[in-house]
Amino acid sequence: MIHVVPQPEPAEFDGRVRQRGRAWLQERGWLRPQPLPAGKSRELPTYWRECLTDLHERYGGICAYLCVYIERVTGGATVDHFVAKSPRPDLAYEWDNYRLACSVMNSRKGEVNKVLDPLQVEDGWFRLELVSGDIYPSPELDGARRQRVDDTIAQLRLDDPGNCEMRARHFQGFVEGDYTAEFLRKRSPFVFQEAMRQGLLT
Repeated sequence: MIHVVPQPEPAEFDGRVRQRGRAWLQERGWLRPQPLPAGKSRELPTYWRECLTDLHERYGGICAYLCVYIERVTGGATVDHFVAKSPRPDLAYEWDNYRLACSVMNSRKGEVNKVLDPLQVEDGWFRLELVSGDIYPSPELDGARRQRVDDTIAQLRLDDPGNCEMRARHFQGFVEGDYTAEFLRKRSPFVFQEAMRQGLLT
């Protein structure tokens, strides 16, 4: 995971998503910073899907958690509510609460609050062994931050065999000349950033 720079809200977002969603919540008395009644989050209209194309474009198609490009046509891109809908329905239709995420990461994140916010993560907190694709906390982090990084890796299973293989394959593709540095930057920015940090790219 690397730092994600917040992108501005699209001009059409307020009318297409926020106002419609807040009106629906208001009608049911749920427009408040309190948890929804049990099981009610499934009833929320999915107006946030109206901005998925905008979210994908503004964040360069990169999954905020896995740091790889999501091909829009595959249907693998989703709108993740960083603060989950059940505990905070008042944030369900807010652009600033959305993170572009691949469907696997969105599912693994669920409603837990152990995952670090990509908008708050600083570059270098997560480190990468380029040949194996293994991910681990920076040894320079203090104990509390290191634990948060560890919790995020564990919750999202960022170090599962498939993810490690993918990152290693991306780096190997660059080493063998199949990928340019620019391709790596746009499609696998965590690998690109770590290669830069290690002085393997100029």
